[in-house]
Amino acid sequence: MIMRRLLYFILVMLALAGVTSCKDEGPKDAAIAAHAAKGYYDQLLKGDYKAFVDGTYHPERIPDSYREQLETAAKMYMAQQQDEHRGIKSVKVQGCDADTAAHVANAYLILSYGDSTQERICVPMVESKGTWYLR
Repeated sequence: MIMRRLLYFILVMLALAGVTSCKDEGPKDAAIAAHAAKGYYDQLLKGDYKAFVDGTYHPERIPDSYREQLETAAKMYMAQQQDEHRGIKSVKVQGCDADTAAHVANAYLILSYGDSTQERICVPMVESKGTWYLR
């Protein structure tokens, strides 16, 4: 009988802890993550490949040669989009799902191309030390 009460008490406490630990930060964090993703893609549109690479999450400093490779890859991606769609003309936020406990989010962006087509992309994000980065 005591074990049953103890088990019941533990289950109730876990349920209360789960309910009370939910903060109203989820939507706010999701909006911040989505805005950050859009900002990084805006830098890409401006041709600021360094800023775009700076927006990717690297837990440690990366070698300069690797950074140059990442910047070259971003430049090649934009050249490919120019060839296939007459370039990316604008980026808009469509939404974002954030898991604030795990510090991750998926931002959904709409890329509008020069050939009048659009594409919805999912941009994985990760939060580190209060800043959202591309994952």
